[in-house]
Amino acid sequence: MQARAAFLARHRIGDMPFLPHRAPEIAALLALVCSTQVMAVEPQRWTIDPAHTRVEFHIARAGFSHVVGTISGSTGELQFDPDNWQSARLDVQVPMDRLDMGDSGWPASFLAPRFLDVQRYPQARLVVDHLSRIEGNHGRACGNLTLHGVTRPLCMDITLNRSDRVSQPPLRRTLGFSATARLKRSEYGMSRLKSLTGDFVDLRIEAELLGSEDGNPAANPTAASAR
Repeated sequence: MQARAAFLARHRIGDMPFLPHRAPEIAALLALVCSTQVMAVEPQRWTIDPAHTRVEFHIARAGFSHVVGTISGSTGELQFDPDNWQSARLDVQVPMDRLDMGDSGWPASFLAPRFLDVQRYPQARLVVDHLSRIEGNHGRACGNLTLHGVTRPLCMDITLNRSDRVSQPPLRRTLGFSATARLKRSEYGMSRLKSLTGDFVDLRIEAELLGSEDGNPAANPTAASAR
């Protein structure tokens, strides 16, 4: 901003009529103004920290209880400005073969062809292109979830827990989010055995993201978070 003011003061562009020989100076001024505006609105890039990110799901088991599972190892990137949530964009890949249900038998059943079929569909993908701030640090994120080869709209209720630098080296800026959502597995082509396993799946996501430093994406987030 100071450079732009100095340029205006030195050349008094606003006080003089357009002259052909001043065209290069005017073009330079316009480029400076435009670049300043772009830098002011461009959201920062954040990289998902797989070590501190979990997808948790709950699904009913024949009405007796709810089975709980988690998936770790998600990767992806978020473009986000804490002061302008509407500019956010998120793209996440979830490795379905990282499913953990606390017992070796359960994952085998869920990863089999009749359910998740991870041999054919090893990853789920969530792309969020609309994020609105509702009140305080609470908002709603909407986009598309691709699961089991089917892409459908999905909205999540989200909370921005904290945006700050962590107190441990390398002192990288970190975002912490919590999110919840509900989907129907039958809408993603998994409709078998609904009398034994419920159709509704409740999701809870706990995620941390590492900020870019000096304009570069966070490098090796797993190694950084292990320190």
